[in-house]
Amino acid sequence: MNMMTNLRGTAATGRGLVAVRAEAPATPKAPASIPELATAFEAFKATHTQQLEEIKSGKTDVLTTDKLETINAALTELQTAVDEQAAITAAAKLGDGAVIGDIKADPEYTAAFKAHMRRGDNTTPEVQAAMQKGTDADGGYLAPIEWDRTIGEKLKRISPMRAESRVIAISTAGFKKFFSDRNVGSGWVGETASRPATSTPQIGTVSFEPGELYANPAISQGLLDDAAVDLEQWLASEVETEFARQEGIAFLSGDGSNKPHGILTYVEGGANAARHPYGAIKTLNSGAAAAFTGDGFLDLMYDLPSEFAANAKLYINRLAMGAARKLKDGQGNYLWQPSYVSGQPQSLGGAPVVEMTDMPAVAAGNIAALYGDMEATYLVVDRIGIRVLRDPYTNKPFVHFYTTKRVGGGVHNPEPMRALKIAANA
Repeated sequence: MNMMTNLRGTAATGRGLVAVRAEAPATPKAPASIPELATAFEAFKATHTQQLEEIKSGKTDVLTTDKLETINAALTELQTAVDEQAAITAAAKLGDGAVIGDIKADPEYTAAFKAHMRRGDNTTPEVQAAMQKGTDADGGYLAPIEWDRTIGEKLKRISPMRAESRVIAISTAGFKKFFSDRNVGSGWVGETASRPATSTPQIGTVSFEPGELYANPAISQGLLDDAAVDLEQWLASEVETEFARQEGIAFLSGDGSNKPHGILTYVEGGANAARHPYGAIKTLNSGAAAAFTGDGFLDLMYDLPSEFAANAKLYINRLAMGAARKLKDGQGNYLWQPSYVSGQPQSLGGAPVVEMTDMPAVAAGNIAALYGDMEATYLVVDRIGIRVLRDPYTNKPFVHFYTTKRVGGGVHNPEPMRALKIAANA
């Protein structure tokens, strides 16, 4: 059974001197469903149980291991597809009619071309009679090679840190936040006893200074004039995606040098462990050498104060999620659970799981998971959004698109977050 299905299907054609557009889009396959995801999870549990029994008996079968990894990968793909389908439904991204990439089909031209091909109808100026397609002058122009007027894109993984964090816009060169340590002293006294001075709370500050991202790609003026693709729009999209990738990396591990201070630098033992008046983000041990454990995750989650638990989520990368999926509690129940309702996230130990692309891998000494309220923990500071300066003068005949964005970030409050550190030894 093929566990993966395509969410959408599109027909792509194009136009040279004469275009032949798709008559109708390819029939879309059914989207990944919640029952399909649940079925895959049951298969995963059965295979994992079989693997554990083989390990106990000392007769490990490599076929069982391969099967488990295949199902595990399919589970991740299905969960991702279900999440994407839920997002599409929520945003009401519906479309109709044949398309070429993002370009709607031209039914009028398609009808004329079909009429010409079937009946030799030459009444329309768009389509002229032809003898053969092998020679351009004899009609080959009327049978052009089809092409897609969109540009394929290599995958760039974007971190969801911005979406999960608190984001503010500022109108000056930086932002400073004041913090009270709430260290107010008090005591019980008798009616006539003296009242000595008590301790007074102290005020601390944390500064958030934006760094600057830039890109300066160039396109010749001739290509801008003649290209059938809107290159300016395409280039703007490419730069925006690259900026999102770079800032996502910095929000996690940035060193603060002309860039944000990454949240991972604030954990105990990190470069910014002493930067915040409230101290560092507390770390807990995974409980096993170079591996996750169920007890480690439970210790991580229950160490977080209940005041922050309501909005807490677990942040791990894709490979780490595959390892965590195999964990069980003391009663043999799997800690990981798939989405059982459209729009609801997958969970581990009852906590929503967010795939964080740039989180470290599960290896000794790494911070492989974060758990807590990210919005209450991390602050993203936007000074100016993406700004583009179109420069056709500096390097003629090329037009440069000098693009900048000023953004900063850092831990706003370390208390709502906990970090899971993979043990170097058990």
